[in-house]
Amino acid sequence: MTRPIEVLIVEDDPRIARIHEKFVASVDGFTAVGIAHTVEEAKMWMDELQPQLVLVDVYLPDDLGTQFVDYVKQLYPYTDVILITAATEVDVVRKAYAAGIEDYLLKPVTMQSFTDSLTSYKEKKQLLTSTTEFTESQIRQLFKKTSQPDMEAAPKGIDRLTREKVSSVISKHPDGITAERLGAELGMSRSTARRYLEHLVTENTLLVEQVYGSVGRPERRYFLK
Repeated sequence: MTRPIEVLIVEDDPRIARIHEKFVASVDGFTAVGIAHTVEEAKMWMDELQPQLVLVDVYLPDDLGTQFVDYVKQLYPYTDVILITAATEVDVVRKAYAAGIEDYLLKPVTMQSFTDSLTSYKEKKQLLTSTTEFTESQIRQLFKKTSQPDMEAAPKGIDRLTREKVSSVISKHPDGITAERLGAELGMSRSTARRYLEHLVTENTLLVEQVYGSVGRPERRYFLK
C-alpha cells in the first residue's frame, strides 16, 4: 500500500487551520501530521517530522510565511510548499514564484480548489517516481502551470477577467457598493453588475444587506468580507 503524503499546515487562525485539516483528510492519499500557528512552531515541526508537503499562510504572527518558505527550501529541498493566503502584493507573489512553490491558493479557498490543487500535486509526485526516463509529454506535464483556484471554476455567464475588474472596484468601496454604482463605474448594465455581485456572494467573497435610499426604496449593497 502506498503511504499517504504527509502534510504540515502553517496557519495562525485555529479555525481556518482546522478547516484545512479537514480538507486534507478528505483528499485521498494525504494525511495532516501537524498544525503550526507561528513560523517558530513550523520550524520545530519541520525538524521533527520533515513532511513531504507544507501548506503555508503568508501573514503569521512572528514572521512572513515567505521567510519560512526560504527556510524550507534551504534545509529541506525535497519538501514542497503550497501557499494558502489572502496576500496579492506583487513582491509576495514574485517571491513565491521564484521560490518554486507548487501552487498559490487565494483565501477564502474553496474545498474544490483545495482538492484540485492537492490532486494535481499528487499526480506530479506519482509521475516523478513512476519511471526511470521521461517522455517529452511527461516533462511538459510536470512543468505545466498548476491549476488555478476558483478562477477556472467560473460558471456560464461569468467571465474571469470581468470578475477580476469587479473585485478590484469593490475593494475601493469599504462602505459597500450597489449594482447600479458598479455598473456605472465599469460601463456595464445594472443587471450584469448584479449578476457578478450575486456570483461573488455565492462564492462567499461578499456580504450583502438591504439598505434604504433617500426616497425609501430598498436596495442591495455588497461588502467585501
